[in-house]
Amino acid sequence: MLPFVRGRITCIATLSFLLSLFAPLPAQAAEYYDQYNLAPASPELDLGIQPHGYPSGVVSAVMRRDRLMLNALARLSTPLKTHPFQRGADMLPLLADQRLEAGLLGDVPTILAAAQGDVWIVGLVKQTSTSIVAKEFTQVRQLAGKRIGYVETSSAHHTLLQGLSSAGLSESDVKLVALRIDEMPDALEAKQIDAFAAWEPAPTAALANNPQNRTVFRGLSSDYFVISRRFEQRSPEAARILIAGFVRAIEFMRRSQKNAEAAANWAIADAQAFAPKANTIATAQVVAITRRELLNIPSAPAIVAPVGGTVLQSEFKFLQARGKLGNSGKWENIAASLAYDGLAKVMGEQRRYEINSFDYAR
Repeated sequence: MLPFVRGRITCIATLSFLLSLFAPLPAQAAEYYDQYNLAPASPELDLGIQPHGYPSGVVSAVMRRDRLMLNALARLSTPLKTHPFQRGADMLPLLADQRLEAGLLGDVPTILAAAQGDVWIVGLVKQTSTSIVAKEFTQVRQLAGKRIGYVETSSAHHTLLQGLSSAGLSESDVKLVALRIDEMPDALEAKQIDAFAAWEPAPTAALANNPQNRTVFRGLSSDYFVISRRFEQRSPEAARILIAGFVRAIEFMRRSQKNAEAAANWAIADAQAFAPKANTIATAQVVAITRRELLNIPSAPAIVAPVGGTVLQSEFKFLQARGKLGNSGKWENIAASLAYDGLAKVMGEQRRYEINSFDYAR
């Protein structure tokens, strides 16, 4: 049985991961999103999305085609603009200085943003695992000295460190290769790497490519929809309209298989538009991932787990123990973010926010 790691990890690998969270990003990492020319607190509602992550990219694909939401925001003179990102960590400075009003983030970027009091955590986008996929290897310990693709400062990076720790290895025992998530399946097939750590759809794509590819480790992972606190303060109604679009997207997909397939096809189109050479998977596989990791979770998008027992708190404690969050990085800020009532207010006025009405640009 594949190991699922829960709670604290007390090894040097975790320290290496935490230190990596605060390492300076290379200059080229910022070039693609600097071209968006985002301005702080602009009239637009700028939403950061991750087209190469499922089901996050599926949710955003539905949201950005929501005519009900787009028209309601336009009436408030707050037009929606969506901006694709390669990873959630790239959104953090833009959320902090109000160049982004909202984003769909993995658990580690969510912790970093919420601990500083920058965002409200609105709801759950994914609850699943990230995976280490290897070619011709069946155990993590066999990856010693091998080349492993990863995305720095991501939930998958965290999973990689967990997996290495379970085998008595650290980052120094392997050769890390920084790659975009969409590059990993092809890089594995071309033998440019021996394994990778990633979220969906990269693991599914790799397993479909070659029967020699195997999942050797999984770690718990979750994604969240977050909204800038300062944006919500200055435009509370626009924030609720955006939240309604988020809820409506999930409800739309739950209504029928046809809707879920339409959403999957939109997501595939968005991923290819962001990176035309991206490795794609079939519509049926996108739907399966979306159902497994979001639609089949009864509470979603609500976050119902007690705050004291969340995976976020466990990960936060690792950061806090090593002084990597600064004086302003507090669990109380995350707890307050999780207690945000915006989703509850929208759900309490479903008719007003047209939760059960659907109008999407095809």
